[in-house]
Amino acid sequence: MSFRIVSTGSYVPERILNNEELSHMVETNDEWITQRVGIKERHISVDEPTSELGYKAAQRALDAAGVTADQIDMIICASITAEYKSPNVACMIQKKLGATCPAMDINCACSAFVFALETAAGYFARGKVNRMLVVGAERLSATVDWTHRSTCVIFGDGAGAVLLEKGDNYLSSRLHSYGDNDIIRIPNYGGDSPFYKGPIEKPVINMNGQETFKFAVKSICKDIADVAADAGIKVEDISWVVPHQANSRIIDFAKKKLPIPGDRFYLNIERYGNTSSASIPIALDELNRKGCFKRGELLALCAFGGGLSSAACIIRW
Repeated sequence: MSFRIVSTGSYVPERILNNEELSHMVETNDEWITQRVGIKERHISVDEPTSELGYKAAQRALDAAGVTADQIDMIICASITAEYKSPNVACMIQKKLGATCPAMDINCACSAFVFALETAAGYFARGKVNRMLVVGAERLSATVDWTHRSTCVIFGDGAGAVLLEKGDNYLSSRLHSYGDNDIIRIPNYGGDSPFYKGPIEKPVINMNGQETFKFAVKSICKDIADVAADAGIKVEDISWVVPHQANSRIIDFAKKKLPIPGDRFYLNIERYGNTSSASIPIALDELNRKGCFKRGELLALCAFGGGLSSAACIIRW
């Protein structure tokens, strides 16, 4: 016993920051950004914290299924941008929804939503839950150095959510972690301890783009092949690939290496940028609400990011 996806929801802030406006903030232009990462605009939170974004996405998923908050047995939130050290984002979403179930966060950067699905599958397998909300919510604009053009053009804010119920539609998964803070890292607030004499970094995104690119392409191709084999299917049987939306060029390279038609890969990075753990559930909600999924189709979700980490799974719709 695992789960099936009952409904989806997503939410992004109203404020849109396009490449033209960004070009007046840092030395860049639309052509450079588009060619480098495939992004035209991103949504930026003005006054909504991460939990508010997650709450609105979660509420939309509940509304789509006609389910109320008191019918939820657990909430898991994937996030690296909580507004508090404690309580976590999931607990704040719980409060806003009016739920009373256990709530916890998972921090695996951009891979965290798939890590959260795997965690959810364990609770279903043990018979501990009947319904769960899994949310990916990020306010990455709070962690960006807005004077650094190589990173500030990439990231955006948003949230996505899925409502899960008992089922047998989660077919296989692979999770990977490779402890490494050289390629991608976001330092924490250093604190004001008069005793600490170690180095303190500014709490913003640091990323080696070239190494991230190589890691991402390799991870997508290997992880999808592995989860397809684990599920007992051919890679060619996959109807939709819903990848983490980090960089359109990464996905283009992966397309060339996998025996899956390019139009089965879903991209929306042009309109949202990289929303980390929120990118896959936002894409799932878009596809679902457009009526793109047919019952029984096989979906491959794949992600990669800080940790370093990568993850993939096969889900039957």
